[in-house]
Amino acid sequence: MPQTPIFSSMLGSSCSGQVQPDMGERCGDPVYQDGNLISGSLEALIERLVPTMDYYPDRTYIFTFLLSSRVFIHPHELLAKVGQICIKQKQQLETGTEAEKAKLKSFAAKIIQLLKEWTETFPYDFQDEKSMKELKEIAHRITQCDEENGTVKKIISQMTQNLLMALSARSQYQEIREKFRQPVADKGTILKNKPQSTQKDILSVCCDPLVLAQQLTHIELERVSNIYPEDLMQIVSHMDSLDNHKCRGDVTKTYNLEAYDNWFNCLSMLVATEICRVVKKKQRTRMVEFFIDVARECFNIGNFNSMMAIISGMNLSPVARLKKTWSKVKTAKFDVLEHHMDPSSNFCNYRTALQGAAQRSQTANSNREKIVIPVFNLFIKDIYFLHKIHTNRLPNGQINFKKFWEISRQIHDFMTWKQVECPFEKDKKIQSYLLTAPIYSEEALFIASFESEGPENHMEKDSWKTLRTTLLNRA
Repeated sequence: MPQTPIFSSMLGSSCSGQVQPDMGERCGDPVYQDGNLISGSLEALIERLVPTMDYYPDRTYIFTFLLSSRVFIHPHELLAKVGQICIKQKQQLETGTEAEKAKLKSFAAKIIQLLKEWTETFPYDFQDEKSMKELKEIAHRITQCDEENGTVKKIISQMTQNLLMALSARSQYQEIREKFRQPVADKGTILKNKPQSTQKDILSVCCDPLVLAQQLTHIELERVSNIYPEDLMQIVSHMDSLDNHKCRGDVTKTYNLEAYDNWFNCLSMLVATEICRVVKKKQRTRMVEFFIDVARECFNIGNFNSMMAIISGMNLSPVARLKKTWSKVKTAKFDVLEHHMDPSSNFCNYRTALQGAAQRSQTANSNREKIVIPVFNLFIKDIYFLHKIHTNRLPNGQINFKKFWEISRQIHDFMTWKQVECPFEKDKKIQSYLLTAPIYSEEALFIASFESEGPENHMEKDSWKTLRTTLLNRA
């Protein structure tokens, strides 16, 4: 069926493009502003979701409502309500004129189209038995509209098969990732003694900043590909705090968020580890400059998350305190990077760069130009604050749909960016190092840092003394 491109124009501007003239009168209470739906009761919004003989909802609305509805109603309950409306409309057509009866097949096709979009965009809504039961019930009713040639039945069968495959693939991915799910601290506390000259470091695996930035982009896109819209919506419905992504809802829906957030921390600690464990100042300086170049290449690619992780790693205290090393570093390029990630004015410089990358992506002719990987932590906070600033319901009890238009727009942008296929050649050796190389704990980083450049003030001397005492007690 003809579809309006999702978010093809200004936020919500096409939301009423396919609404029939009498839609407002029929629903009763939806409120529009400049032609855009901004609020309504849950019942009215559900009614607007369900197709009729002469109406099909805009795809923008379908995505936004299905995404936000879980804040107010469980997916299986929503399916039940959709099913009830479908049955009522089907009965009206069956008992109507011959012309209306002839439109049953058209009505059935629209309902199938809605279910198809729902199962493809939010497959995890159908993970429980109740939702699957409601889906089968609606499907059974709709197949009765076309019992002669069985076309509807075949389409529904294919849709169900695709849904089960999507659920199975996601389940398998989580099982695989669970085996490797370890916080940074559990990767081993490596207390530094003078390392051997033959010890492998990142430069022995990859000495080209561009190649390393490309491999980091591979890893980013692989991890972000397993984040779904409903995962991000957990931030709105069940977030406990900004400091951790622990939700009171379905833990399986927050695992991918936590796993991706942990990757950022791992990369930051890996950068710090690679720098701090180098014994000679000249080589340590080279390592710092190498990571600066890698971060710059990440910026040029549009991989802002890796760029921020690298900068964060170099700004950790054990690295930042290495003044003798930094005095030899050509910091002009690093200063430019820090300017882009300056937190003042709500990361204004970064947001300008992100907007530029997003615009480049929209007009790109190649996947290289389409890459946009935002700083995930900032993206999460944007959604969280958008949720906190605006209420879910207005004083009259209606749902504040204007709020959910904006949240869904940001989430849809993220979903669009994550679907870009990485255009760079994959190097398994480099990726293996990035994902499995030992990472120092915070304690080990300070020990390595103090051994490279001794403490310079009373505070550092006290810290170094405490660390050495801890080492002796362990021995």
